[in-house]
Amino acid sequence: MIVASILNSKGRTVRSVAPEMSVRDAARYLTEHGIGAAMVLDAEGGPAGIFSERDFLRAVAEKGGPALAKTVGDLMTRDLAVCTPTDSIDAVMATMTNRRCRHLPVVDEGKVVGVVSIGDVVKSRIAEAETEAQALKAYIASG
Repeated sequence: MIVASILNSKGRTVRSVAPEMSVRDAARYLTEHGIGAAMVLDAEGGPAGIFSERDFLRAVAEKGGPALAKTVGDLMTRDLAVCTPTDSIDAVMATMTNRRCRHLPVVDEGKVVGVVSIGDVVKSRIAEAETEAQALKAYIASG
């Protein structure tokens, strides 16, 4: 299975925030959309950074209440791991594990075309395992 198959089933919506947005507003945006991270895009639609719950929590733990007045650009993660639509799910899992991240921007020709989360990857692996189990049961039953 490849990343494109996840995007085909979940959609390719890329939730993004501007680097000049306040951390307070960005946290509200994440909450309103029920997401754990939002992309920060450059002028061409490429990945400039990502702002996640982890970035928010780290800032509040280090700076307290004043962190809410900072901007997304001040606190976002800039050193991004990315994947492509043709990357395997195994490769994505390895990247997420090695880089200790929960969201990967999917980049095609320099533009962010989607985001996959650890939840998306786990869901796809479970579906794949269930399909394999059903195929084995059918094979055994056919005798």
